[in-house]
Amino acid sequence: MGEPQVSRASGTAPTTSAPVGDRWPSSVAEALVVQEALRGVAVLDAAGPGPGEVRWVAGVDVSYGKDSDELVAAAVVLEMGTLEPVDVAVVEGVSTFPYTPGLLAFRELPSVLAALEKLTRVPDLVVCDGYGIAHPRRAGLAVHLGVLTGLPCFGVAKSPFTFGFESPGPRRGDSAPLVDDGEIVGRALRTQDRVKPVFVSVGSAIGIENACAHTLHLARRYRLPETTRWADRISRSRLREKGSRPT
Repeated sequence: MGEPQVSRASGTAPTTSAPVGDRWPSSVAEALVVQEALRGVAVLDAAGPGPGEVRWVAGVDVSYGKDSDELVAAAVVLEMGTLEPVDVAVVEGVSTFPYTPGLLAFRELPSVLAALEKLTRVPDLVVCDGYGIAHPRRAGLAVHLGVLTGLPCFGVAKSPFTFGFESPGPRRGDSAPLVDDGEIVGRALRTQDRVKPVFVSVGSAIGIENACAHTLHLARRYRLPETTRWADRISRSRLREKGSRPT
């Protein structure tokens, strides 16, 4: 997987509109209020775009400097058929929100949103390296992004956080519910034969069936979807170019 040769196209970038007030939260108390408001307007009853209905899919990821507050957010758009990148945007910044479990989205959202708004090809779908409603307050990064951009969005996480699940079958496509206190909040999904599963949860404007179908399409060869792999590689590469060691 080499560096993308990006062809930029015209288009209107996603806009952010949601109950966030005039400034970004700077404290835990403010963030909790915003998180509750965002959760309340997430669209959780829509099937969303299914297989064959998405042409451009975006992946987002943030890399952090190991010994500094530096961060780099990357947004990359892939053509759904070929899974080749067609647009990339990178935003450099620093961590300004304190590390707080359950509020990690607030460390990443400003830079991620800025990267998405720099894209010139508007995605039909956004895939996060993280969680959607599989979150203690049902408001992970994918929920925030889905509401703030108005785009269908879901999360694909590497671990189940604190939620329980039974191991899915050994074959690609096998899945099992991800459960929190008796509530199903996502799925453990096997993307490759006999490889540990990923954890899919919806954010907004897409249902779990289509989210899992897209995840399998995006993870043709590897455990993680190509959206995550590209965004991670690009953000980490930019950090190294700046002389910072990624965590």
